[in-house]
Amino acid sequence: MEFLWFALIGLAAGWLAGRLSQSGGFGPFGYLALGVVGAVLGGWLFRLLGFAPTNLMGSLITATAGAVLLLWLLRLFRRKG
Repeated sequence: MEFLWFALIGLAAGWLAGRLSQSGGFGPFGYLALGVVGAVLGGWLFRLLGFAPTNLMGSLITATAGAVLLLWLLRLFRRKG
């Protein structure tokens, strides 16, 4: 059951990150991958800063922030390469 919640939060976070960074159109699997990687990145970053999500909304915010950061980093490296 925990995996299902992780996948749903990842899907929602990927979609939100695509909307917030104005780079949508990844499709359901793209949003899922973006959200899951963003959740891992956001969780790592937030733990470094001393924060940890304790509920569903905190997990969504963490995953979305990580996904937005991931999209920003991808754009940064794509321009230079």
